[in-house]
Amino acid sequence: MESALASASDDLQKTPLYDLHVELGARMVPFAGYSMPVQYPAGLMAEHRHTRTAAGLFDISHMGQLRLVGPEAAAAFETLMPVDVIGLAPGKQRYGLLLNDEGGILDDLMFFNEGGGSIFVIVNGACKAGDLAHIQASIGQRCQVQPLPGHALLALQGPLAATVLARLAPGIERFVFMTGGAVQIGGIAAFATRSGYTGEDGFEISVAAQDAEALARLLLAQPEVQPVGLGARNSLRLEAGLCLYGNDIDTTTTPVEASLNWAIQKVRRSGGAREGGFPGAARVLAQLTADGGAAGHLDHETLKRKRVGLVALERVPVRDGTLLQSFEGAPIGQVTSGLLGPTVDRPVAMGYVALAYAEPGTRLQAIVRGKPVPMEVSTLPFVPARYYRG
Repeated sequence: MESALASASDDLQKTPLYDLHVELGARMVPFAGYSMPVQYPAGLMAEHRHTRTAAGLFDISHMGQLRLVGPEAAAAFETLMPVDVIGLAPGKQRYGLLLNDEGGILDDLMFFNEGGGSIFVIVNGACKAGDLAHIQASIGQRCQVQPLPGHALLALQGPLAATVLARLAPGIERFVFMTGGAVQIGGIAAFATRSGYTGEDGFEISVAAQDAEALARLLLAQPEVQPVGLGARNSLRLEAGLCLYGNDIDTTTTPVEASLNWAIQKVRRSGGAREGGFPGAARVLAQLTADGGAAGHLDHETLKRKRVGLVALERVPVRDGTLLQSFEGAPIGQVTSGLLGPTVDRPVAMGYVALAYAEPGTRLQAIVRGKPVPMEVSTLPFVPARYYRG
């Protein structure tokens, strides 16, 4: 999820962990209106590898947290997204997409059914003011929309994350991917879900802002844990094939173009019990049909492009904004995210290409500093996901 949009303002906000970041020697940068750590003295590569092998602690308190409350909360929220909100069981979490009237993505988010008519929602930092206004204006008459500005958000990610948290919060290891609940971590009250943005097993932890530093210090005191900044968070999520809002998805892209069909449950699709009924439904449902038509026939008129994974066949990093061409020199798309993947040790990228070039194994070229770099369309993710499903 997350946004690459950085604030140009000098009046940056600070998360409750700002002083701790400075104490730890972080290099701070503007991000989504906040002063955020991009890396610590160990450096991006070390932080990335530590998260893949042990446990990395991320400050994601710039993100927005809110709660929707009332007997109609689920039904109301479902009118804003092409996902199944009503059918989500208590104690479970789901990925969602706020859409505009053209089916473009206003934001991607996570929501959790707390039970009793309460839905906990996490949205991207740079979008949170707009999301809150949009949700309030759209469904505020049907449920209470409660912002939670007094809460911080931390993420503990990596194969040893569960080991660490089980030591501090016995029983938390019983959570499986996309479930969660209220916990006490070393005596600190928090709300945790087993989820994250790295492709690794891990947890996202919402905690009262006044307790955030104590919780972060407690986690950093564990031998498996090191702090990780935005730089490694970006390389980790790209290797995991996860979208970055503002780069890989935005208001000009639909869920189908973004290859997020998996996020649209059958009940909301054509022929489903609650088909449509969300902004841009006609366009999105038509594209879903075009993407999975009879006998695998793709409708290139209804669906013209798709997000794909890309691997450079030469050791040349291909950055966002790079033009993609056919070998005949015809423009066919653009890279939206790209870097040298520390785990896979080769240049990887994501981008949008014309539908005719979206099949894995298709060869094309990126134009880097005026020179063509051969690339191949790849399946996603680049690194296998290691979510804990029980």
